[in-house]
Amino acid sequence: MIKQKTLKSAISCTGIGLHSGERISMTLHPSDIDTGITFRRTDVAGEGALIPAAFDSVCDSRLCTTIGSDGKTIATIEHLMSALAGAGIDNAMIDVGGGEVPVMDGSAAPFLFLIDCAGVVEQDAPRKALRVLKTISVSDGEKSASLEPSDGFSIDFQIEFENPVIGTQQMALDLTENAFKNEIARARTFGFLHEAEALWAAGLAKGASLDNAVVVSGDKVLNEDGLRFEDECVRHKILDAVGDLYLAGAPIMGHFAATRASHALNNQLLRELFSNPANYEIVDMQAVEHRRSTGAASWTKENVAASPATH
Repeated sequence: MIKQKTLKSAISCTGIGLHSGERISMTLHPSDIDTGITFRRTDVAGEGALIPAAFDSVCDSRLCTTIGSDGKTIATIEHLMSALAGAGIDNAMIDVGGGEVPVMDGSAAPFLFLIDCAGVVEQDAPRKALRVLKTISVSDGEKSASLEPSDGFSIDFQIEFENPVIGTQQMALDLTENAFKNEIARARTFGFLHEAEALWAAGLAKGASLDNAVVVSGDKVLNEDGLRFEDECVRHKILDAVGDLYLAGAPIMGHFAATRASHALNNQLLRELFSNPANYEIVDMQAVEHRRSTGAASWTKENVAASPATH
């Protein structure tokens, strides 16, 4: 049986909020079977504010992915969610001492390191996956995103910028745990100097710096060490998408294709997916692996879990 996973022990970190500029503490805790990923604002009086990491908790997606409940919000969750997805963590409680997840170095690698230090344990329950049954797509002008049926989780992402450093970048890969760790996790968020200056003038992106973002000015990368990958920007867009799509509440079995997609479009795609129960089904991951290994041509009712999607 392919089992659900949680953390072996709690682990904490402290860092700067990308948009708030505030110093924020965060602790990742183990959690029970079938509880999923939940955030808790520990700076709120009483027992704190619980916010499920779910696509329908997203309340803002303009500069990052923000989730909220009962008037309380937590922003910039996408890099942590991406790390949790990449490490196969199904259940965790995330305590955050403010309104934003620390940005760390702007990638998912520090969060993977925290998860590795805490340890990962299997739980006595089968892991579920969300299997895409029908191709769905959303668009906004030149931006587009789609999900189509597939036996695994694969991504094909393309970005286009009128900038000589970035230009057009495209990457496609099957997103295994090793592929995420080696090819995606270290890719940092990026932006342009003139945009950062405009945000700073508006009192936004207060924590952004060369320590936590790739900053481009004209034909130059301002970071002293340059890029971690020649196509780091499209790799980071994939990192963002992995985190946004994990708000489905389970790993996705499907092929995700995107052109210039944003946090907003990623969330819109999940809302479209869940708008019709005929678009998806929840399956046992053991059945998924059995089908891959045997080349089975079809699914039977025994492959499909009776429980609804945990979203």
